Amino acid sequence: MKIEPRTYQKTIYSAIIQKGNMLVVLPTGLGKTLIGFMLIENKIKTGKCLFLAPTRPLVKQHYNSFLEISEIDPNIVTIITGEIPKSKRESFYEKQIIFSTPQTIKNDILSGTLKNPELFSLCIFDEAHRAIGNYAYTAVAEKIKNNALIIGLTASPGGDVIRINKILTNLFIQNVQIRTKTDEDVRDYVKNINITWIETQLTPDLKLIKSILDKLISQYVQKLTAMGFPPQTKSKKLFLTLRQKILDINSNAKYTILITYSILLNLLHMQELIETQGASALKKYLEKMLTKKTKSATILLKKPEIIRIKQILLETKEEHPKLLLLIDLIKQMQSKKIIVFAQYRDQVALIEQTIGVQARTFLGKKDKYTKKQQEETIAQFREDKFRVLVASSIGEEGLDIPEVDGVIFYEPIPSEIRSIQRRGRAGRFKEGQVYILITKDTRDEYFYWASVNRERRMKSIIKNMQNKPSIQPKEDNKKIKTDKNGQTNLNSFF
Repeated sequence: MKIEPRTYQKTIYSAIIQKGNMLVVLPTGLGKTLIGFMLIENKIKTGKCLFLAPTRPLVKQHYNSFLEISEIDPNIVTIITGEIPKSKRESFYEKQIIFSTPQTIKNDILSGTLKNPELFSLCIFDEAHRAIGNYAYTAVAEKIKNNALIIGLTASPGGDVIRINKILTNLFIQNVQIRTKTDEDVRDYVKNINITWIETQLTPDLKLIKSILDKLISQYVQKLTAMGFPPQTKSKKLFLTLRQKILDINSNAKYTILITYSILLNLLHMQELIETQGASALKKYLEKMLTKKTKSATILLKKPEIIRIKQILLETKEEHPKLLLLIDLIKQMQSKKIIVFAQYRDQVALIEQTIGVQARTFLGKKDKYTKKQQEETIAQFREDKFRVLVASSIGEEGLDIPEVDGVIFYEPIPSEIRSIQRRGRAGRFKEGQVYILITKDTRDEYFYWASVNRERRMKSIIKNMQNKPSIQPKEDNKKIKTDKNGQTNLNSFF
């Protein structure tokens, strides 16, 4: 390597060489990928090496970083993504070091384009917290597990033991190396992040719309409860699982229950939009509903309450007060570089338009935002062509976004993983500022405290795994042991 690894990076590297498959949990900005690159230089002697990342921009970032700091011949290194025609990808697999997306590798293994996955001696899974459910990481790990050293890299594995254990199981990992910002060997490298809440309240028109929606939601909660399916309206995840329970019943009433559920789902989303985003977001949502041919949309749009809401939206000149707060905050930060995170694409566009020429949007491919546009936007931001990057969730995860002075959450999010990643865009190389815009008496407050509590729980779980492991395996009552370097052996999980 052309750069000297830090002590903790060397320690973690040595633990991997000694113990094998490993989940590495390190705060954002502390160089997880360098550990992966060190392993490539070691394992290339015994076989091919594969470095996986969830998105194409992130794959390209890692590829470029590796070529920049590694002393390995660049002619044996390649990128393989779905942008390369399938007919040409087979020859790319002749290279010794491959940077790719998991979807491409999974598909090419299944199709036979990648003929010998057993030739990999190393596979690195960046953003390893994604290795749950049907995500492609799990399928790739299954195919290469017998011969490859498997490494998972993440800043935030999740807020509960079951989730963390699932990641380990899916990646066939038995060991964990963890560092938090208070650990002695990383403390000096962690930059302080100052977090500031900025609170506001809904305007009169938005409050009126919210009150109308609240009453409608209450009616449909009572209806669904009377049908035998009491909904959990505070948790989107729990509410969405209710649909499958309805589908599983054997009853002639199933269709009626599903319509009631769908109406409530729409109402809850409308409530979220008016509470956390504003009038424009709700107006656009209602316009989209007009194009739907579903029974639930037809019923809902005929409701007098919804007709009343549409009239208020037509007449109001009020936008969400957070938009004005955001503009004032950006003005106060003068020439500083900022990332604004917003949950919804339409809101990202509105924020960019409101801020003006000093801002650019950064969206994912599903938003019809091409790879070229992503690369050009990041390059221009790095070159100070503009100072405010307005990003959807694509900006949260791993991308080598240039050093910024501040991060603004347009709304809190309940996910501890995403909150950590958003904050991690600040404080990478110097002290950073994080501002969280919160509307009082709305789900903004609930989402904020949900993420805080989940993150606190995650840190507690990680600390217990490192220092006082208490998780018991199903068939073995042996305690999980850790050594003085924070090395946790999780063989007993399996």
